[in-house]
Amino acid sequence: MKNVLIIVALSTLLSACAGLHTQSATVADPAGTPSAATGESAVVVAPTADPEVKPGLPSGADELPSVPLTRDIMFQLLAAEIAFQRGDWQSAYATTLSAAQHTHDPRLAQRAFEMAWIVKQPEEALAASRLWRALAPHSEEAAQNYLNSIVLTDRLDEARVIFERGLQDATPQTRGILMFQIQRLLSRAKDKDASFATLESLMAPYLNMAEAHLALAYGAFANGDNVRAQAEAQTALKVKPDSEQAALILAQVNPDKDGALKFLAKFVSTHPGAKDLRIAYARILIEQKRYKDAEHEFETLLKTQPEDLTVLYMLGILEIQTNDTKAAERHLTAFIGALANHPNEERDPTSALLLLAQIAEDRKDNETALKWLDQVESPDARVGVQIRRAGIFAKEGNVGGARKLLSELTPTAEAQQIQVVAAEAQILRDANQPQEAMAVLAAGIKRFPDNTDLLYDYAMNAEKNNQLDICETALRKIIELAPKNQQAYNALGFTFAERNVRLDEAYALIDTALKLAPDDPFIIDSMGWVQFRLGKLKEAEELLRRAYTIRPDPEIAVHLGEVLWAKGQKADAHKLWREVGTKDPGNDSLKSTLSRLHVSL
Repeated sequence: MKNVLIIVALSTLLSACAGLHTQSATVADPAGTPSAATGESAVVVAPTADPEVKPGLPSGADELPSVPLTRDIMFQLLAAEIAFQRGDWQSAYATTLSAAQHTHDPRLAQRAFEMAWIVKQPEEALAASRLWRALAPHSEEAAQNYLNSIVLTDRLDEARVIFERGLQDATPQTRGILMFQIQRLLSRAKDKDASFATLESLMAPYLNMAEAHLALAYGAFANGDNVRAQAEAQTALKVKPDSEQAALILAQVNPDKDGALKFLAKFVSTHPGAKDLRIAYARILIEQKRYKDAEHEFETLLKTQPEDLTVLYMLGILEIQTNDTKAAERHLTAFIGALANHPNEERDPTSALLLLAQIAEDRKDNETALKWLDQVESPDARVGVQIRRAGIFAKEGNVGGARKLLSELTPTAEAQQIQVVAAEAQILRDANQPQEAMAVLAAGIKRFPDNTDLLYDYAMNAEKNNQLDICETALRKIIELAPKNQQAYNALGFTFAERNVRLDEAYALIDTALKLAPDDPFIIDSMGWVQFRLGKLKEAEELLRRAYTIRPDPEIAVHLGEVLWAKGQKADAHKLWREVGTKDPGNDSLKSTLSRLHVSL
């Protein structure tokens, strides 16, 4: 692969010296373009080689030099690329920069800049960007990366001159946008205090604009100065009372979260057209688990924008969270329809289609689930979709068809290969073919001997088949490979406790798991169960009640019921078990417990 990169980079660099008078200064770079490396959108201002020329984007393109491709130049560039691929960036950078100075070709200066940028050497990147800018004074890309470099190296006075001229020359329509771009770029400086001081001086002539105060608010917020951010946002709101950005900053910096939500509620009420802020407000409500309130905000937006993709998708996700699957299905279906009516390259329907398939599958409408899955076109989702299709086939009794579907998958990624193995084992387990499932997992472990997920599945299958030696061996290997895997400690400890053997060892294993994940309800349940086996009923009840409070899971309820039964609290035990029977009538743990205790509900 490295050789391929060298060839691609070399062909690019050789073209820079091939003596062709082209008009494009853009080169292909195997490591990515500098703009991609910096992560910044292009700033409106662009410095020029002539300090007397005002900043802006000069019209026209830069003419490239005509340089004969000598044997020496070819050797230098090839040696530089090989050195860079081998980690010797210093000599590669020096050779490429020297070649750029000798040939006056901006593409070689760009390549030197890229080398320095990739290895995070800001001073060297600055030197190359200066040369690149001088050789290509009309290049917006050269100007942008020069600006990035002088800010990253804290040459803020140098940056200030460029920004000042850019603001002066900007039109009233573009000046506000430029202020935000300047603030984002300055936020990357190492000296945060000097950076904010520079921003203050740049905004000083324009304090009659809400955008100037917003830029200062963003800058202060980025520096952790919430008091200043709040003051600037309040001033921006006075200048522009309908500013959604100012309102959002005020909510973000308000230490009183309830007060911030009340402020946002009042703002969206008095400014019903504030779509972005209403969405932000709804998301904050979701974070606070106020799902119904968030749903109301999205529905308010939907009344005026019935095909808004963001609102339809967010409503669907929210309704899944609140188990309102009918409404979720309606809104996600509307999302798919709206996306079909108004194609948007930034919107991928895959996640919505998968959710709709899951909703249909959960209500046992397999035909509809398959129809949704058939609409998924993303290559990245192909393996997952086929696994879902295989699962549906198996539920319909077509285990052979499911396995055939999985066998036709040939993923190259190891993670996906493991996923296919696990899926086939699960299908066989659900079809009550435990030995076949074990065989599939054993073959998978032979291919991927150190994969802890497959080992865990193998151990749990062995436990269900009462093959305790195999179960223990697999779990201990997981512990050896991943000493902080709390599930392996917990599973082995619970396996011993469930069979009422090696209880001291079971306690130690579960205690280790609990120290790694002290709030995991299932590990707390295991500790309660081992305490019950040790005869410590009081401790067992306390632990199981705590686990059940965190997560009211049927398995935990069955365990808690047995502890209560042992303590003589039979009415309470009956109540718990009846609740489990109502929610999960086929629960195997409940059935075995009632049978063992000779209890009927």
